[in-house]
Amino acid sequence: MSSKLIGPPMSRVDGKLKVTGKALYAAEYNPPGMVYAAIIQSTVPRGSVLRMQTAEAERAPGVLAVLTPRNAPKLAGADKYMANPIMPRLAAMQDSEVFYNGQPIGVVVADTFERATHAASLVRTFYVEKPASLDLEAGMGGAEPAQGNFGAPPPGHERGDVKAALASAAVRVEATYTTPTETHNPLEPHAAIAVWDDPEHLTVYDANQGVHFVRMFLAQLSGLPPDNVRVISRYVGGGFGCKALPWSHSILSVLAAKAVNRPVKLVLTRQQMNTLVGYRPHTVQKVELGATAKGKLTALRHTGFSETSEKDSFSEPFTNTSNMLYACPNVHTSQKVVRLNAGTPTFMRGPGEAPGTYALESALDELAHALKMDPLELRRINHADMDPEHNRPWSSKSLLECYRVGAERFGWKKRSLQPRATRDGEVLIGSGMATALFPAMRFQCTATVRLLADGSATVQCAAADIGTGAYTVFTQVAADTLGVAPDKVRMEMGDTVLPPGPLAGGSASTASAAPAIQNASKQVLQELVKLAIADTGSPLHGLAAQDVLTEGGSLVSRKDRKKAETFAQLLARKQLPHVEGKADTVPELPDKQKHSGYAFGAHFVEVRVDEVLGTVRISRIVSAMAAGRILNAKTARSQILGGAIFGLGMALTEETLRDPRLGRVMTADLAEYHVPVHADVPDIDVLFVEEVDPHVNSMGIKGIGEIATTGIAAAVANAVFHATGKRVRDLPITLDKVMQTSV
Repeated sequence: MSSKLIGPPMSRVDGKLKVTGKALYAAEYNPPGMVYAAIIQSTVPRGSVLRMQTAEAERAPGVLAVLTPRNAPKLAGADKYMANPIMPRLAAMQDSEVFYNGQPIGVVVADTFERATHAASLVRTFYVEKPASLDLEAGMGGAEPAQGNFGAPPPGHERGDVKAALASAAVRVEATYTTPTETHNPLEPHAAIAVWDDPEHLTVYDANQGVHFVRMFLAQLSGLPPDNVRVISRYVGGGFGCKALPWSHSILSVLAAKAVNRPVKLVLTRQQMNTLVGYRPHTVQKVELGATAKGKLTALRHTGFSETSEKDSFSEPFTNTSNMLYACPNVHTSQKVVRLNAGTPTFMRGPGEAPGTYALESALDELAHALKMDPLELRRINHADMDPEHNRPWSSKSLLECYRVGAERFGWKKRSLQPRATRDGEVLIGSGMATALFPAMRFQCTATVRLLADGSATVQCAAADIGTGAYTVFTQVAADTLGVAPDKVRMEMGDTVLPPGPLAGGSASTASAAPAIQNASKQVLQELVKLAIADTGSPLHGLAAQDVLTEGGSLVSRKDRKKAETFAQLLARKQLPHVEGKADTVPELPDKQKHSGYAFGAHFVEVRVDEVLGTVRISRIVSAMAAGRILNAKTARSQILGGAIFGLGMALTEETLRDPRLGRVMTADLAEYHVPVHADVPDIDVLFVEEVDPHVNSMGIKGIGEIATTGIAAAVANAVFHATGKRVRDLPITLDKVMQTSV
């Protein structure tokens, strides 16, 4: 079967809908009778609500209700939900306890957004304050072993004898690296509109990365059967992980709608986005490496701490990368978490791998300097031909080719070995590189494909397009398999009435849904061929199934191309409204896997550092990626560009700061929290290494949503060292750190 539509660049099928405003996002629905809610947030980091003076707010114009822990509706499933250790804890006003500054403690419902917001400001709250834990490093003495997230095993690995190997190593480096708390800032703020269709049926328009996943949480909390809860999220303006899980505002909109018996819209402000919907936690990581004089790794120890909230167990699995990236016989990794009075952290683009590669790949660069060796050559020497963590082959691995083509395009051979060797006046120029990687994950998925009587097709799968181009690549897969033009395919996503789709997280959405869509499309074709060859009225009657081709919306005889008929002609003659195919993809359980699946790549970065001012500017980036089969060269390149820019923010600008006394987020808007802008980003040269993977899934797809964020911060830090001779081990690399760090 041809694949003319899979691979080449194709513009987004939803582009026109978005630029004309016809693509509706969660906050843009307006059900009849809708009113508005505003959240009242705590102003202390730890304590309990003693009382709330609400009378003035209740008298304010347009106010319908003021909900507090004292009068908020109770969640029927709260006790069962809270007993499940893998569920995130949501502040839903079910008691008076306060665990962080900014926690929701009340909701005002009014007839307009402005009136709800004003009335919320009129509520006065009195607390019984309690001691708060606000500093990760101060809390390390009481740290706990990190737990796995959502049922995953705890992070950590052991093989060989690291202590002995470090003691006997010819060359040894040891350093501590820190990454700050970082906050997601998608263009679209979180929003939820809750509509009680009747006392037992709920519809929620919600900005999220997986409608079936969110429905599971809302149904459990509400005590409703899942089939009684409908979640709609057809278009999402970015997520980066913060829209993967439900947050308090979603369930608060449900409670508010129940209390006033009307649809309620609750949209978070940009400031609340920095408080209520998770963040990448602060990490402190120690890496120790031992090697022979020729650069062969003999020991690797990677340990550290990350912050989590008082009542949750989320941990940032930053040591996972060190378990498997390099061939090393002696490895120890372990992590601990420090409970703080802060909101619950969550997944953020490249969770674990992004901060983990910063520490590991910086340490590799330090080892290369100690060995007086090319950092790229050091990585080649320690390339893992098999997965050393699980002792099994890779499903495919083209990392060495990424090193080769990336270095060649970048001109790495011209790089001096010694730092501070290249300058342009007062500007020092340096080059750095790092490995990028991300696991090739898959989730369970179901897709339905219907070939309609007019020859068009409808594809249904409750996956999510969070701005990545999923509508487009899924359309390509269906159109290519069916042999029809892309404009003949209608893709339906983001609604729990559709077959269950994957969460748009873990870079797993395309690898999960595309094979299901392809298989369902193949079922449609098989049924069409079966109908045609059995139909005496068809020109294809009596042919063997393998002798019938599909192209251009028609069935065609392989041996005599004059014998053909369109899909529409066949269905009309058979008086069928449609032919349907349905398929599932079910990933193997980890203990059943025979191969380890990862996408790999390499970043090469050039920086220009003003020696007087300490400012760092990125002047060139080459990113070479091997990520299985690329479905759309245009959207794939876009993903790598976005991921790399995300990593530049991690390297140079992004840092969430909290008041050390009160725990309040002080960088709660885009004036204070600095994401990269156009002036910060050079031209990024993206190269894809062609890769065929027969094991990772039936289409050979690996995810690309997060890999480009991994490794980029280390590549920048390594380039800054090469330019200046100064090693900055604490992100972000701001000018004060460059100026203060000794050569």
